[in-house]
Amino acid sequence: MRAGINSLTAALLVGVAIGLVLTPDGRAWLRRPTLLFGSSANASAPAVEPAPPPVAAGPALPTVTPLKDRLAQRRALRVGVFGDSMADGLWTGLYRELNGQPGVTVTKFSEVSTGLSRYDYVDIQDKTARQIAETPVDVAVILFGTNDAQGISIDGQIHDFGSAGWKVAYAKRVDDLVALLRSRDVMVYWVGLPRMKRASFDGKMAVINEVVSARLAALNVPYLSTVALTSDAEGDYDAYLAATDTGRRQLMRANDGIHMSMAGYLRITEPVEAAIRRDAGLVAPAAASPEATGT
Repeated sequence: MRAGINSLTAALLVGVAIGLVLTPDGRAWLRRPTLLFGSSANASAPAVEPAPPPVAAGPALPTVTPLKDRLAQRRALRVGVFGDSMADGLWTGLYRELNGQPGVTVTKFSEVSTGLSRYDYVDIQDKTARQIAETPVDVAVILFGTNDAQGISIDGQIHDFGSAGWKVAYAKRVDDLVALLRSRDVMVYWVGLPRMKRASFDGKMAVINEVVSARLAALNVPYLSTVALTSDAEGDYDAYLAATDTGRRQLMRANDGIHMSMAGYLRITEPVEAAIRRDAGLVAPAAASPEATGT
């Protein structure tokens, strides 16, 4: 009888081991087990955080040709929008506001379900290098983050979202992407994530905004925050906000509390459009012709 029980136990342990090896969660447990077989350890106790990867100095960014000079030399300005599904909406807004400007084109390079955390899924660094080699741009507008509240794997070690190691790894990916674009003489504008409906998700997006804004300040690269633009007077989430032109309340957000309505995307487009127009010396639409202003 004892031999039968021992055989059954052995078979059970072998099955568990196989299951751990063959499933992603199992492999993650094997890398950092929270409870050993036969141990009385507290499974809910916090795991020891992996050591963060070495902190490298930020890249020395090359200077880029001023946008005004590009327009004067080539009478053309090529704007590219990079990012995730949120950036898709930003591209729509920029295309609507800028694409009709003489010499200006706005191209979509963004892709849904992508981000800077999971390079095992889509390596944004490699993808961006291919994109700008095939379709050169003068300006890169970047908006990533809605898919990035997850761990980052570096050299086989997973750094949990928000940990010190994660922040170092994410900051390096921001540095690397900006350095790639600047090395190709591309002006970079990075757009921050908006206010989110669910408090827990909003907190995660705030962590990403904090890391990104700090890195771009260190690199002297324009960072355009959208939190205030997408918050009510008390600084909270509200799907309906007053339009900047008429003051009337408009539906700004999609039902998921993450993405925007068209009015919302146009709202976060405003500071980006203004920055590009300022730096390129483009006149605002209302001042484009005397007839439009009645002068």
